[in-house]
Amino acid sequence: MRPKKEDCPEYYNYYIGLIKQQDVVSALTETKKETLDFIKSIPSALENYAYADKKWTVKEVLIHCIDTERIFSTRALSFARGDKQIPHSYDENIYGTNSHAASRTLKDILEEFEAVRIGVICLYRSFSTEVLNISGQTPSGPAAVNAIGFTICGHTVHHLGIIKERYLQTIKK
Repeated sequence: MRPKKEDCPEYYNYYIGLIKQQDVVSALTETKKETLDFIKSIPSALENYAYADKKWTVKEVLIHCIDTERIFSTRALSFARGDKQIPHSYDENIYGTNSHAASRTLKDILEEFEAVRIGVICLYRSFSTEVLNISGQTPSGPAAVNAIGFTICGHTVHHLGIIKERYLQTIKK
């Protein structure tokens, strides 16, 4: 089932709208394959490329997707298990600065993305329909477990689109 607009903070709806699948496990599974195929297609010459000064490199963008997936899936797990604590927000720029992306290989990042996503898929497979409908308080407002899963997928799709548009198109000019 797709989340309803009221199942999450407004900005999640942009990410959810990027996903065509009707259920969260299908979305996680299919976008995993698409993401892995895309990462494999990135030319090695672009791994450390940033399209402008003070913008992330391709590897930093990919690590940002992994970090966000971990953080959001932890929130989903917390809500699913009945934890009522409000999770902290995170500063993606601090995470990006401290990701040490330049010292990592694209292959390593691909393997990490795959491992994290497999874990998230297993987590979401364990959730019943009732659990998917549980909401918790995020730093941006209430969000259902199901909406968080769709947002994880859409967030990655969004950033892959940015890589295609702003990074890969640069070398074609």
